[in-house]
Amino acid sequence: MNTSTPSEPQDPRELEPGGVYRRTVLRLGAAGGLGAALVAARGFGGPVLAQQGLLSPDGAFAASSTTLGDLLFYVEAFPTSPLILSPFSDPLPIPKALAPVPVSTFSRWAKPPGPGVGQQNSFGSERHQIWPSALGYPDPIVYKIDLLLRTHSFTTSQVLPIDSNGKPTASFDAYGATYAAGTKRWLPMSTIYGFNGTFPGPRINAEYGKPVLVRFENHLDENPLGLDRQDFGSPDWSFLTHLHNGHTAPESDGNPHYCMTYGPKSTGYGPQTFCDNLYLNWPAGGDDREKQSFFWFHDHRMDHTGSNVYKGMVGLYPIYDPKNGTDMGDERQGLRLPGVRRDNPDGSFDVDYDVPLAFYDCRLDDGVTTHQDVHDGMGEFPAAKNPATHPEWWGKTFYKHFPNHGFVGDIFTVNGTAYPTMVVRRRKYRFRFLDASIARIYEFKLMASTTGPKSSASLGYGGDELEGQYRIPDGQQCMQFTQIASDGGLLPFAIKRDSFELWPAKRREVIVDFTRYQDGTPTTKGDVVYLTNVMKMPNGRMWSNSSRFSPDPNYKVPVLKFVIGDDAPDDSLIPQPGQLLRSLPPLPGNWQSMLDNRLVFEVERGSSSADVEWLINGQPFDPTHVGTSLKNPAGKTPLAQQKRGSFNLWEIRNGGGGWVHPFHLHMEEHRVVMRNGKDATKGSAGHPDDVSREDLTALDPGESVIVYRGFRDFVGPYVAHCHNLAHEDHAMMFGWEITP
Repeated sequence: MNTSTPSEPQDPRELEPGGVYRRTVLRLGAAGGLGAALVAARGFGGPVLAQQGLLSPDGAFAASSTTLGDLLFYVEAFPTSPLILSPFSDPLPIPKALAPVPVSTFSRWAKPPGPGVGQQNSFGSERHQIWPSALGYPDPIVYKIDLLLRTHSFTTSQVLPIDSNGKPTASFDAYGATYAAGTKRWLPMSTIYGFNGTFPGPRINAEYGKPVLVRFENHLDENPLGLDRQDFGSPDWSFLTHLHNGHTAPESDGNPHYCMTYGPKSTGYGPQTFCDNLYLNWPAGGDDREKQSFFWFHDHRMDHTGSNVYKGMVGLYPIYDPKNGTDMGDERQGLRLPGVRRDNPDGSFDVDYDVPLAFYDCRLDDGVTTHQDVHDGMGEFPAAKNPATHPEWWGKTFYKHFPNHGFVGDIFTVNGTAYPTMVVRRRKYRFRFLDASIARIYEFKLMASTTGPKSSASLGYGGDELEGQYRIPDGQQCMQFTQIASDGGLLPFAIKRDSFELWPAKRREVIVDFTRYQDGTPTTKGDVVYLTNVMKMPNGRMWSNSSRFSPDPNYKVPVLKFVIGDDAPDDSLIPQPGQLLRSLPPLPGNWQSMLDNRLVFEVERGSSSADVEWLINGQPFDPTHVGTSLKNPAGKTPLAQQKRGSFNLWEIRNGGGGWVHPFHLHMEEHRVVMRNGKDATKGSAGHPDDVSREDLTALDPGESVIVYRGFRDFVGPYVAHCHNLAHEDHAMMFGWEITP
């Protein structure tokens, strides 16, 4: 529907049409507990505001948020997705490794990649800060990934349209037809913006010591299939790719603080432009203890990260460590973690029994829920003519940019497929878990069920209780996980876990032994085990029930079905208690003496009286400046600037309000040293892998976390932000930089 030519990217400091600053528009957000409909400021509410002298540039927002909340509001409503009638009938897709581009091909490109001035992007404005030869590394392996407008199907099953009470309801199609309640349907394809046109996008299997350069090229302006773009995704079709959390120079980091001040000097890379992101696959400071094991790459376009990620911009990047055979995808060497490596003729390699699992929740349009969002008033999707219902989008992905309580879906998918099945051999597997959802946190258990999945609707549930669509009422834990890695790479020691939480953008890697149950009895061919989510999270604010907080014994949502198959050779080993996997870089013996001079950042809602905006230290993200710390115990308010090669303590505080925040710091991993004023260097019951290196801090309600981190090897601007992407897109981010 949104087929008009996009406008030129705008500086957020520039006036939007109608004389309102874009960043001020975002500051309004959802004013008051009711949520202010910004569309009203330009529509039916305009005369009211004008009469009160509030409609001059920025004047519309001069009144208190409470006043605006009284004047203007919209009802926050979400559709109930149609019920998938045959779950666990589609196989789990496991992306194969992407093939690199031969030298003979990329050397003939009109603008080939290289170390020279102007060779980092299509603008000719930047160069790579460190070329691999400076590290004694070979030239990078080159990949090419195109940003494409394509389609995606979440299931091959028929569906039954239902309402929020779980009852059959009418449905629609793109041609204006209406289908009576009780009519089973096939879902239409959803429109995506995808890396190489798929969701999830490509999988690049990388190795330390072998740098990678990826040319990301934007073709989102091209619409060869004549697709309806709907009302989400960056309105100017720009992108900005971030390798989360590669140790990467700022020009290849894909962060808006860099992008707005260097390179394209815009919110992202627009149509028909490219950037070459160089991933050195070199640990911070050249220290082997800083090696990681699982990255992912995703969009980071300023103000529309959430909508672009939700639209499909997700890719996978496992990274292996061949040094001494430590973790090279060969279970006969090194740590002997599960994996059988196969080198391919095209220069890539795949690893059997080493499986990435990307989790993503979505909602599908019901055709009767009104699309009304703070962004509609900014005119970003004029073709949608919102506020309006969209029966032509029935069964396609529905997204709301700025819901007052956060966005969560009611269909759970793994690697882009809803409720898939994986036939596993009777042996050990390595699973690499990634939460690619906008806001949902999961808690996973391995469960057996005699009666199998039952739809929540058939069990009498309605409303938020329909989220996840299916339950296993008789589910019982039957296996344990052996956790071997977190988002910062291999743990120092493996951890046996009955369950684990997975927060947005976090990765956790586990070994599952499918030869026996936790009571020691052997499995047999045909047995079924369900990967089950037991965390109930009705909205993006926080969970209502989990193992750590008020568990709900009835909330057991099967997400992935494992079916035990034939025996297979297995040379892998489960790490023994006390076996060292990866040494931790040492903390300085005097780290407590650094506490007084730490930098302090508090994430919070923007007003004590109403829900206005997501802020850090009371300020929205300014892409042209670095953030400023709150006053620390030494009485100072330092800028978020660090000398190259330095280390420091940073404190991240959750400002409260009953929200949780997955807080992400770019460029280097950190160690949690204190949580809520207590020493956390040995982990804690609620967060046992605090003992590891991480790139994302899980902030429970009201928590304070102090982390120790380094700032090595590069100089330039980076960001830190909440990875609840609705929060990030509405200014819960700050810029920081490394100085020479």
